[in-house]
Amino acid sequence: MKNSLRRTKIVSTLGPATDDKKILKKIIQSGANVLRLNFSHGTAKDHINRVKKIRSIEKELNCFVALIGDLQGPKIRISSFKKNNIFLKKGDNFILDLEVLEHEGNIHSVGINYTNLPNEVSCNDILLLDDGKIQLQVIKKNHTKIFTKVIVGGHLSDNKGLNKLGGGLSASALTQKDENDIKLAASIDVDYLAVSFPRSPKDLQKARLLMQKSGSKAKIIAKIERAEAISSEKIIKEIVLASDVIMIARGDLGVEIGDYKLIGIQKRLIKIARQLNRVVITATQMMESMIINPFPTRAEVMDVANSVLDGTDAVMLSAETASGHFPNITVQTMSKICLGAEKLPRANISKHRINEKFNSISETISMSAMYAANHLKNVSAIVIMFTSNKIALLTSRITSGLPIFYVSNYVKKLRICSLYKGVVPVYSKNSFTDSNSINSVLSLLKKKYSLSINTNVVLVKSCKTNNTSIVNTVQIVPVL
Repeated sequence: MKNSLRRTKIVSTLGPATDDKKILKKIIQSGANVLRLNFSHGTAKDHINRVKKIRSIEKELNCFVALIGDLQGPKIRISSFKKNNIFLKKGDNFILDLEVLEHEGNIHSVGINYTNLPNEVSCNDILLLDDGKIQLQVIKKNHTKIFTKVIVGGHLSDNKGLNKLGGGLSASALTQKDENDIKLAASIDVDYLAVSFPRSPKDLQKARLLMQKSGSKAKIIAKIERAEAISSEKIIKEIVLASDVIMIARGDLGVEIGDYKLIGIQKRLIKIARQLNRVVITATQMMESMIINPFPTRAEVMDVANSVLDGTDAVMLSAETASGHFPNITVQTMSKICLGAEKLPRANISKHRINEKFNSISETISMSAMYAANHLKNVSAIVIMFTSNKIALLTSRITSGLPIFYVSNYVKKLRICSLYKGVVPVYSKNSFTDSNSINSVLSLLKKKYSLSINTNVVLVKSCKTNNTSIVNTVQIVPVL
């Protein structure tokens, strides 16, 4: 078996730096499994053109790439300044003013895009601008103005984001722009839809319903970036269960709860997501220095590696590939880091679910397959043929150093599986699971992935019974 089969997936964000088809192709060849369309930037035409290029490259390379459509959400921002930026000193008075127009901000005041903000803050609240680089303390307010004192100063430029320390702002998770972008996401057939700033399961359920009404069955990603979303174990589990994937969006979340609290929250969220059979993406500033440098800092290397060891399914690149100088090299570097972390024994061993009993037949089959793979000597892979991709997901929830080959003739399922940790999507036209088909698939795996001869694979396959119902079975098959 090739040693280069990386199990942790890489999500790469698209932008101006990836619009050249040659660069986009190199990014996919370098190891990007999932590509993210950030609806906060670019036009509908930009996104449509990017998807056309992706699907063309996918055919050229004979691979499967999942697409995420990422909604902007209710990002609260200041407006713009007369001279594009200002400098605030500690102790300065500064006003957030609903009545200040665009391009009219100055060192005394600036407009804001959220009209209800004065009603949702109180004296002594701390407001954070530009990911917490600027910090303001509320002194007093009226219906249109929030009077603040600068407690951490610095340069402040147009349209920077605004958060409240500790959370508590009630802006709706889905704006009118988001609802329009959901229709766009459905029309370009994204595989996943990311919902920004959800506070409760209702936000995710509404997004799923709107996608379904638009004709899409895209999986839903909950971006965990509000303090309210992690305020209790109960709320965390409700949000996780209402989604198919969670994204630990460490930027806004870190601003609202404080970066020091992120350490435990990241590990806790990954653990809960995997226990509840959901996929998890770790995001934000993973390789930030590579926006302008051709190599990462050692701290970034350790950050990515620790996320892998925590059990994340995927690590994500944002501006590093969307607007960075070295998008292709960044993906290559992240891939090498993931492979390095995956060599450690703790990344390949898990007793998760070992003593549990299941109500789900699919989960029982998955556990049986992975138990056999982890305990029988001389097993080189798990092969899942022509069954629901749910089996691939459930199998990937149990840690193993073995690749999981998911074989299907349904391209959409293969793309979705591109995000699952350890799962390699493999296309086969033959939809039968007789001995000839199995031998054909094993021959393909030997040729394309160097599946070792004189080893065994654990095979999960679908069979029809006499009453035509589908039954999944587990077999041990020798590779000859």
